[in-house]
Amino acid sequence: MKPLDAGNRRNLFERAISAVVLLPLAIWLTWLGGWPFAALIAVAAGVGAVELLLMSGRLGAAEWYGVAIAAAIPLVAALHGGETLLPEWAPLVLAFATLGLLGLLLFFHQEQAEVPARAGRVTLAWLYCGLLASTLVGLRVHGGTAWVVLAFAVTWSNDTFAYFTGMLFGKHRIYQRVSPKKTWEGFAGGAVGSVVGALVVRSTLLPELPVPLAVLLGTGAAVLGPMGDLTESLLKRAAGVKDSGKLIPGHGGLLDRIDALLFVVPWVYLFVRWLK
Repeated sequence: MKPLDAGNRRNLFERAISAVVLLPLAIWLTWLGGWPFAALIAVAAGVGAVELLLMSGRLGAAEWYGVAIAAAIPLVAALHGGETLLPEWAPLVLAFATLGLLGLLLFFHQEQAEVPARAGRVTLAWLYCGLLASTLVGLRVHGGTAWVVLAFAVTWSNDTFAYFTGMLFGKHRIYQRVSPKKTWEGFAGGAVGSVVGALVVRSTLLPELPVPLAVLLGTGAAVLGPMGDLTESLLKRAAGVKDSGKLIPGHGGLLDRIDALLFVVPWVYLFVRWLK
């Protein structure tokens, strides 16, 4: 068993303080629902898009335009509130948004060779930060507070269990080229955390969720959460940065905190649509 060195203790303290401050705010806005919750997710999508785009360069007109689109997608999901995640006119709007992006790149560029890469980064920000975040709004609209809490629980219990298990027992690396600290021992601990989190929320807030489906949901989150974390690590390594930002002490940027959640929420939303 590994001891907690000074660096780990300091990081753990910073993580704990951040959780004490941010978790009650997230739960309160989730309980409120409606536009306050949608605004929270829109801001998170916009900040995440800024962090993503800043990893690989400056923010020009096209990038700020992409941030605005990423932040708008969760608001469209809240405005719609229908049986589908986004309204039927959303693809047409995104088509025109794409025309707008290409028009900006046509007239506001410095190096022509950078234009395709900039277009790719901006559209990735739409999908990664905007569209994935909009499923959290859809989850609140169609499932209610309890299902959003379930998504939080299976994601953050996975992260917490994996952190301590990996720190104390981790030896075998999962994907050292992308994330040197992630171990199979941590993954196993995180999987237990996800299933436990799903069962706890099921027993307290969602008794209508059958136990086997709660276990299945937690198991899927145990795979998707680390995938989200590794994906963001890959993007950071490609950009040559350690963290996506410095917004949250102990965690880095906002994207560092929600990368796993962005991968887990569509999975939880699928269960809501299936059961409803």
